[in-house]
Amino acid sequence: MAGLFCKSHKEKSQPGRFDRNGLRQQLDQTKEAINAARNHFEQAVDPTLIDCYIYEINAAQLRYQFLLRHFKAMED
Repeated sequence: MAGLFCKSHKEKSQPGRFDRNGLRQQLDQTKEAINAARNHFEQAVDPTLIDCYIYEINAAQLRYQFLLRHFKAMED
């Protein structure tokens, strides 16, 4: 259930603070978070947990899009 809780703002890293390799690492971690949330969603039977995992998937996908935009901007 640790995946249900977000890190505090101090623990989260901002994409602007990383080089390309740091962003790549964050992208990989976010992909793993998406996959984990999808796996949990597929196993969930409680309606509250189903809603929770839908939220987690959506949030992780938005984060992935955000990081990907920053990663691509570094290439330009």
